[in-house]
Amino acid sequence: MSEGADVGVVVATHNRRASVLATLEQLEALPERPPIVVVDNGSADGTAAAVRSSHPDVTLLALDRNRGAFARNIGADRVQTPLIAFCDDDSWWLPGALSVAAEVFRRHPRLGLIAARVMVGSERRLDPLSAVMRGPAPDGLPGPRVTGFLACGTVMRREPFLAVGGFCERFMIGAEEELLAIDMRAAGWDLCYADEVVAIHDPHLEDRGPRGSLSRRNALWTSWLRKPAGRALRDTAALGWQARSDPVARLAVGSALRGIPWALVRRRPAPAWLLREWDEPAGRGSARIAATDRTFAP
Repeated sequence: MSEGADVGVVVATHNRRASVLATLEQLEALPERPPIVVVDNGSADGTAAAVRSSHPDVTLLALDRNRGAFARNIGADRVQTPLIAFCDDDSWWLPGALSVAAEVFRRHPRLGLIAARVMVGSERRLDPLSAVMRGPAPDGLPGPRVTGFLACGTVMRREPFLAVGGFCERFMIGAEEELLAIDMRAAGWDLCYADEVVAIHDPHLEDRGPRGSLSRRNALWTSWLRKPAGRALRDTAALGWQARSDPVARLAVGSALRGIPWALVRRRPAPAWLLREWDEPAGRGSARIAATDRTFAP
């Protein structure tokens, strides 16, 4: 049996029927033949019926509403493989990538997450975040330690992912990765970039709606939930200052403030050693990309 047999694939989708069908064609052609779970986030465009008809070997979980990134948790709960490779409906894995990932996990038992090398579009450009993550590996690790990742190009151990709660349902979508990264590292798992594990991302060009404001809101919620009080106050003030002239930031602030009671009840600051580790100048994968869906710094 190949190492790749240890990896299942979870695909989350919402109202992108044609895209998810094309992604499933790529995934079903992989030599590893991974089990595939598609979680349809309450699509209204016939996605569920099309998946059932065109890909009968795929496990389909059709939700009655859009639950955002939390859909990945639902898929992970169904997959029974020890490793999970996440995809969005516009991303997939190169042939052999899942076998390579499984071998890396086998050699490193405390490794909880691999951030893959993500190649973008038909030109297969290196994703800017993959470029940030590249660098020398610390002793005993297969690649540079990362403090964030792109969910659609990530392989994780299923057990620790579920144990820390996976992706937060309240976040919906946008910058949801940082909180999970903090919680997995705090639980003692290593998170690393692996250049030899390759995912393809062919992102949609349409308007992404409120996702920009959700990303900023979620980044602020992550500060309130896991970071020192002084840091959370500074982040709040910074976003408030941006909101004076930026309507997206203004939406983010309004939404974030409504969540203060929820965040305070669930506040559990990350251990000091973790924040020191991630604040090291030589750290890799710790870039904060402003005004995007990718916010990674602790």
